[in-house]
Amino acid sequence: MARGYDTLYCMRRLLTAIFVLFALTGHAEYASAPPPRKIVPPKLSFSRPWFGQASWYGDHWRGHKTACGQLFDPDKLTVAHPILPCGTWVRVTSVRTQRSEFAKVTDRGPYEEGREIDVSERVAKRIGLRHYGVERVKLEIVREADGKAHPPMEYYVSKKELDK
Repeated sequence: MARGYDTLYCMRRLLTAIFVLFALTGHAEYASAPPPRKIVPPKLSFSRPWFGQASWYGDHWRGHKTACGQLFDPDKLTVAHPILPCGTWVRVTSVRTQRSEFAKVTDRGPYEEGREIDVSERVAKRIGLRHYGVERVKLEIVREADGKAHPPMEYYVSKKELDK
């Protein structure tokens, strides 16, 4: 009886040793998650930039109908430009602060001599123009009114912003 017990004990120890050796050598297969995919942003391509003076307009015009048929809201990312088609997305960059914002053309203007674009109060706050009133900006077309995009706007602005 003692002999059978010793044999069983030795077999268990041998099997345990083989299992540990097998596990330590890396032969055990475990399901592993695939490596994370690297997110590559789209290549940026904007229209050729141009420069001009920008001013902003806000609450005084809230609720007024714009030249493009919408009601003006100073809390939206909108601009007024004399010739760009309604619905065109532009990037407005302050030359002084180097901060930029994307905005949609929803109105005509400005009607002041020497001004290139009017931005909504929200855009003015974001690029640091609000306290200065008028300032030099760099303008680039990001998406044409017919929907042809240089980079996809969803990469820069949430879908909610696009629908505003």
